[in-house]
Amino acid sequence: MSPLPSKLTESLYETDFYAWTQYQAQLMRQGQWHRVDVANVIEEIESLGRQQRQELRNRLAILLAHLLKWQYQPEKRSRSWLATIRIQRLDIADLLDDNPSLQPYIAAAFQKAYAKGVQLAVKETNLAKGKFPEIAPYTSSQALSNSFYPGSPSDLID
Repeated sequence: MSPLPSKLTESLYETDFYAWTQYQAQLMRQGQWHRVDVANVIEEIESLGRQQRQELRNRLAILLAHLLKWQYQPEKRSRSWLATIRIQRLDIADLLDDNPSLQPYIAAAFQKAYAKGVQLAVKETNLAKGKFPEIAPYTSSQALSNSFYPGSPSDLID
């Protein structure tokens, strides 16, 4: 591997991110730590952590939106809504299994996600925002429980 000048490495980070990642990985595998673009590697590692938190919030928001729809529009319940609820729960469980250190963040993520979930439910149901509670009507434990479905019972749940 021929060494790249520092300026070229920095430029590569801005112009061809994939090539930059491959070059940085190659330097690390070869133990050439003195040539690694440390500042940008640190930035990217921190960014990956933020992405995991964002992924948790996004999945919670989708789950909460569908739980709200399930509760507030029981006449429109469908297997599609049921599948979305179940898939989001599975994906959240997988995300938490892969990133157990996110577990303490669930409470904060849940509150942030609820606001987004309400916005999604408003958009998808055409119900007024005021129809939904300002604070989540479910706990995070309820929302993540495979046996929890708010509102009246449904014959869709097997």
